[in-house]
Amino acid sequence: MPSVAEGVKLGIQECQHQFRGRRWNCTTIDDSLAIFGPVLDKATRESAFVHAIASAGVAFAVTRSCAEGTSTICGCDSHHKGPPGEGWKWGGCSEDADFGVLVSREFADARENRPDARSAMNKHNNEAGRTTILDHMHLKCKCHGLSGSCEVKTCWWAQPDFRAIGDFLKDKYDSASEMVVEKHRESRGWVETLRAKYSLFKPPTERDLVYYENSPNFCEPNPETGSFGTRDRTCNVTSHGIDGCDLLCCGRGHNTRTEKRKEKCHCIFHWCCYVSCQECVRVYDVHTCK
Repeated sequence: MPSVAEGVKLGIQECQHQFRGRRWNCTTIDDSLAIFGPVLDKATRESAFVHAIASAGVAFAVTRSCAEGTSTICGCDSHHKGPPGEGWKWGGCSEDADFGVLVSREFADARENRPDARSAMNKHNNEAGRTTILDHMHLKCKCHGLSGSCEVKTCWWAQPDFRAIGDFLKDKYDSASEMVVEKHRESRGWVETLRAKYSLFKPPTERDLVYYENSPNFCEPNPETGSFGTRDRTCNVTSHGIDGCDLLCCGRGHNTRTEKRKEKCHCIFHWCCYVSCQECVRVYDVHTCK
């Protein structure tokens, strides 16, 4: 469970990094069991991303915990052994991502057993996040030999940095597939499934994120949607993207103030081995949304 909790925290931190310059910036609420507030009540792109990144975070943290030996119920991956590649041999502790994915699936999908569209969407996006971990596994190697000559190289199967997972899923958020809900009569009753809304587009794969409700614009505070608005948010006056003052401030304009910051400057390296710096005061323009 500590690894599961660490994985959820990792997913939240990555969400806040990826959305730091957007109208919805993955804000959490401290005094609520629903840490994102009502934002996840709707089947939007934001819900899709949060489910994917949180599921990936749990799989990632559990896998890393197993490889580091901090969990007693798992260890290294024994599947990646056998004939080595050219110039290297298997060694170290290969990370058992399959086990991490299994734990994440049991944890994140435990409540998604209803025959409705929201459960189908959540399970799909959860699995998309976990699949991203498996797709990004790679060989990590260490050289051995005199003076780093790399005469012998041992390699193991490793996860990427979690930032690479966040970057990939953020791209999937931007290209998420809009779905429509269909109802079917089965022996157990009515069952809801999802179908791609636009038949001209390629249908989503298991690696794509899906949603079926439109997002609010997050410009103004709205307790029903969980929007905090963008007033007083710092914006980039030179950007034409979503983090720019025009789009982030929703056309309301922005205020500008000067801010003094103390920074290290004129640093000199002394042999051997320390660095001495002076302290400079620099003035910056800070732009915030009206």
